[in-house]
Amino acid sequence: MLFRELVLENFGSYLGKNTINLLPDLSADSRPIILIGGMNGGGKTTIMDAIRLALYGARAQCSTRGSLSYGDFLDQCVSRQTPLVEKARIELAFQVAEDGDLRDIRIVRYWERNPKEGKDTLGILVNDWADKALLNTWDEYIENILPLGISNLFLFDGEQVKELAEQETPPVGVFDAIQSLLGLELAERLAADLDVLVSRKRRDVATSKQLEAIDEIESKLEQQQLELIAVRAELDKLEVKLAIAIEQEEQAFDKFVLEGGKIAAGGKELELESKAIQIQIEQQRQELANLAAGSLPLASIAPLLTQVQAQGSIELRHRQGKAALDLLVDRDRRLLAYLQQQDILKTQIANIQAFLESENHSLTQEVELDRSVYLGVDDEVMSQLDNILKYDLDRDIQKSFEIQTKLTKLEADLDFLDRQIAEAASPEEYLRLKAQETAARELVSQFKADKISSDRRYLELDRITTKTRQELATYTETNIKLKNDQHIIDSVAKVKATLQIFKEKLTLKKINKLENEVTECFRYLLHKSELVQRVTIDSTTFTLSLHDREGKLLPKHRLSAGEKQLLAIALLWGLARVSGRQLPIAIDTPLGRLDSSHRTNLIERYFPAASQQVILLSTDTEVAESEVANLRAQGAITREYTLEHDPGEQRTRVRSGYFW
Repeated sequence: MLFRELVLENFGSYLGKNTINLLPDLSADSRPIILIGGMNGGGKTTIMDAIRLALYGARAQCSTRGSLSYGDFLDQCVSRQTPLVEKARIELAFQVAEDGDLRDIRIVRYWERNPKEGKDTLGILVNDWADKALLNTWDEYIENILPLGISNLFLFDGEQVKELAEQETPPVGVFDAIQSLLGLELAERLAADLDVLVSRKRRDVATSKQLEAIDEIESKLEQQQLELIAVRAELDKLEVKLAIAIEQEEQAFDKFVLEGGKIAAGGKELELESKAIQIQIEQQRQELANLAAGSLPLASIAPLLTQVQAQGSIELRHRQGKAALDLLVDRDRRLLAYLQQQDILKTQIANIQAFLESENHSLTQEVELDRSVYLGVDDEVMSQLDNILKYDLDRDIQKSFEIQTKLTKLEADLDFLDRQIAEAASPEEYLRLKAQETAARELVSQFKADKISSDRRYLELDRITTKTRQELATYTETNIKLKNDQHIIDSVAKVKATLQIFKEKLTLKKINKLENEVTECFRYLLHKSELVQRVTIDSTTFTLSLHDREGKLLPKHRLSAGEKQLLAIALLWGLARVSGRQLPIAIDTPLGRLDSSHRTNLIERYFPAASQQVILLSTDTEVAESEVANLRAQGAITREYTLEHDPGEQRTRVRSGYFW
């Protein structure tokens, strides 16, 4: 499918007839891009609405419709400057391949102010000829080409990408598109049709009294199912809110820790611990001072003390020798006195006396000649010195080393605590951070409590609904005996069970294919391709999960805002590729909050390759001068337009050529 031409006449800000050629050049050097530039409020979104309105009419999901009825919306779309006698009109021409042939189809919708019966007039031309048969079946026909359910994958804007990037689970439009793309709604529709078939068969074989009872039970069952659906929808919303609240709580706690809130919370404990360490330091220093008051300072003159010990030993020996000499002299005196009393010759006594005097004289000379005695130490001093050198000094040195080691560690611990105390948030900042963290935590608790309550309510409603189904089944089984219809009723449960298994297997198969496509697209768009190795998708909520090269979960909040937008675009691109449909892509405000690097990746990698036809509706600050030069250099642009809005005339004109 290729859009050929869009005609806007008195539609929105487009007064009069405005024609835009949308057909791309699909020659050998493919140029898929149709670039349309316009300022904010200049009519870009109006073009997107016109395409949707032309294709789907009253079912179109237009940006400005809101809760308006279709008639009121059509009246709102008529240009305010349009003369009362003129009508608003949109035309969308496109080519579609059918059975190997190309068909040119033109959709024409027109209406006047306050349209009668609240609707427009539709016309369908095939190869320039009106086709009434196609007109009568238009909704079914367009669903086969571009189903409304997946149209948001091909016609989207920057706000949709932003919303998809910021939410943990896809928004409703994308969620429905994924289900439609995976074919899950077909299985659900078939299950609902089977329930309708069973209900009809029961009615066919019931008596009037039985029919009345069945009506009552079915009415009750219908009401219970509606309540069950409402509670399920409420649960889905709560799950999304809870996921967002949990992420906000984690962010608030991280901010609380990062900005010193956690340290400030334990400020008193830190101060007490600091004071305790200071006391220990003072005690160790006092012990060191006590050691310094003892023998420890003598360690600095240990070699000198060793010399004193050696000299003292010499002097002790000298004193001992002198004492021995005195004893010998006294003994010799007493010996001579004794000899004189004996009967011995005086000459002999004289010889003995001379001998003893000679011997004592030699000893006296030796003692008097030793001049190394100058300390005058005694035995007690020497004993104390020996104890100091052998025991006290080594002990005190070892103990002082242990005290210094412990003191160094205590001082390091004190320095670390002081730095922590200095980094703590101020009381005012602490209160602010704590309030944010508490509010986020309380919000999570509230959502969890609400979810538990809703879960219980859902389970109770499910139990009641199941009981009502059993009551209905029991009633019919008791009162309806027709074999053929009973066989159908009995078979439906088996068919639905088989259908559920088929749905689950189909989901897993297509989800796996979608994961591969999204992973490939995201890594292709992301300039940091090493950041994410694989993207996985939850088969129930369609929530995206990122994994690094080691297979570990990568929190989504670690991505920048631009990277999240690239992930959202990768999801839309992957879904479009999985659909297997060659359809145009139209993007309003495509570059959002992306930085220059990510913009370049989209310009060079996504837009030229997204589809065989890519319509870009951009301001001058998104696809700016450098970006458009890049696209032109790639040869990716077929046509360029600028939407010129005149505020004075309140109208927009389309001219060829971009801003530059």
